[in-house]
Amino acid sequence: MNTVALYITAILIWGSSWFVINFQIGVVHEAVSIFYRFILAAALMLLYCIVVGKRLRFSFRQHAFIALQGVFLFCANYLLIYYGTAYISSGLVAVVFSTLAIWNIFNGALFLKKPVQPLVLLGAVLGLMGIALVFGHEFLQVRSAPDSKNIWVGLGLVLLAAYSASLGNIVSARNQADGLPVLQTNAFGTLYGSLILLVYGMVVGAQFNIEWTMPFTISLLYLSVFGTIVAFGAYLSLIGRIGADKAAYAMVVFPVVALLISTVFEGFVWTPMALFGMGLVVAGNVVVVGGKSLSRFFQR
Repeated sequence: MNTVALYITAILIWGSSWFVINFQIGVVHEAVSIFYRFILAAALMLLYCIVVGKRLRFSFRQHAFIALQGVFLFCANYLLIYYGTAYISSGLVAVVFSTLAIWNIFNGALFLKKPVQPLVLLGAVLGLMGIALVFGHEFLQVRSAPDSKNIWVGLGLVLLAAYSASLGNIVSARNQADGLPVLQTNAFGTLYGSLILLVYGMVVGAQFNIEWTMPFTISLLYLSVFGTIVAFGAYLSLIGRIGADKAAYAMVVFPVVALLISTVFEGFVWTPMALFGMGLVVAGNVVVVGGKSLSRFFQR
């Protein structure tokens, strides 16, 4: 799969996952729901690797870095998002989480010694400004809400989630540079992340029940197969090809996809400010790819 196909795959699937996650919230504890998602994804990926004969033997040191990726990307990240969603709307969650694009730029410079590219930084800022305009009404609600203290708690949790995801991206880039394949690291990473979620759920006294309804079951399968196996495979492959900073721009774009879905199913109304914001997101997308490298991006 070429780079643009990987990019579009990650955006479309994660853009739809915000709507699908709604069917997971309610009866089942957040940690347990995420545990089900990742343990199922891990089982499917490991089974596939065994059937097709993929290498599954790695050193203890390599497993340690895979586990670290699992902690940041498949455990802490999602727990913080789910808890943050209890305080703020999903639209605002999408806005705050898109700061991942900025975190990846600076964490890449800090941990991978990758110089900050001005065009990539400019594009990310344009995209974040566009998302802020699209969700402008959400910010106005934060300012006027009587429980603004709780809302800021939610914002803080989601911001931490974005930073945790960024650290997971950096570890993934490091693992790929070390020659670790994406599929196997995702398989073991989701396994380690799910085991930590299992322990966490037991510690907090969560009930490991399951909601045997069609919406819950189908959404769980979708999030496990597409939202985890396919989307993370595409996105982490992008990190290996074009770097964590450029790949993270998918996180700025997918809230727009989520809005398009919300327009159809939830009655979201587009305002002139939202349309202008969407234009900024598109402009930022072009800038992130950067001038001459645009043609190379689509030819990979």
